Amino acid sequence: MAYNGWINYETWNVALWLDNEQGSYDECRDMARNARDVYDLAKRLEAFVEEFKPDLGASMFSDLLSAALNEVDWQEIAEHYWTDTHEDEEEESDAIEED
Repeated sequence: MAYNGWINYETWNVALWLDNEQGSYDECRDMARNARDVYDLAKRLEAFVEEFKPDLGASMFSDLLSAALNEVDWQEIAEHYWTDTHEDEEEESDAIEED
């Protein structure tokens, strides 16, 4: 079910947190600049978030967190950063050419 313009709540929530923390936002844009394509960026973003996933051991909470992260559409988040980053680069390039 769609949520706030995203495919689902889990995707929206991850995208929200990545966008709202300056450090993670900058890191995601750097990944978008350096990725070969959107698929590569999606894999990088997923690994980035997984790196910070807490180890909750074998527990109900671990299962719930894993289930939620499995619902995230990493491709959609990657497309968001890919488009955002590459459009900004095109605008900067166009501005330089106009000068």
